[in-house]
Amino acid sequence: MWDDLESQLDQEQREEERALAIESERLRLGRLSLRDRITAMARTTGQGGAVVRLELHGGSVVQVRPLSFGRDWLSAELRDAPAAGGQCIVPLGAISAVLPGRSQLDASLEPLPESTARLAERIGLPFVLRDLCRRRAGVSVETSDGSHHGTIDRVGRDHLDLALHEPGVPRREREVRGYRIIPFDRLVLVTFR
Repeated sequence: MWDDLESQLDQEQREEERALAIESERLRLGRLSLRDRITAMARTTGQGGAVVRLELHGGSVVQVRPLSFGRDWLSAELRDAPAAGGQCIVPLGAISAVLPGRSQLDASLEPLPESTARLAERIGLPFVLRDLCRRRAGVSVETSDGSHHGTIDRVGRDHLDLALHEPGVPRREREVRGYRIIPFDRLVLVTFR
């Protein structure tokens, strides 16, 4: 009789531990952000790094190899022709869907190693756009309303000023054919070389 009670107690304890482990995993999955999942996919590297397919607002799909992650953006190398080899900045809020393969889907659920937050992971979108502005890099800006090429003149808290000019032409006042003030919440993709 005592052996039977002890066996029942052990069984109940194992079931309780199993239920606790299941609930702990549910909580961990509930805390995963989209950024965490894309970061985990990017770490499943083969030769040359993992390629992640992103569907952006407006329906365009890009294949990228993520390079770094900020607080609300990611930078990546474009893998699609004709822009292959160029770099881009994607605001996380502009991602409509991530289109993973089965192995990427599984990898995206794996726990990331605990680490102290790197500086780049705390940097917001305005900071990285200001860097492009300082470098006077020619950029193509895709918004929810269309695409525009030019040079970023200024970056505010929630918008940027884009001087419009032809691709491959340096920004000179005589080459500028207009200006656009673009709110960040309309940005979909910023590409540059």
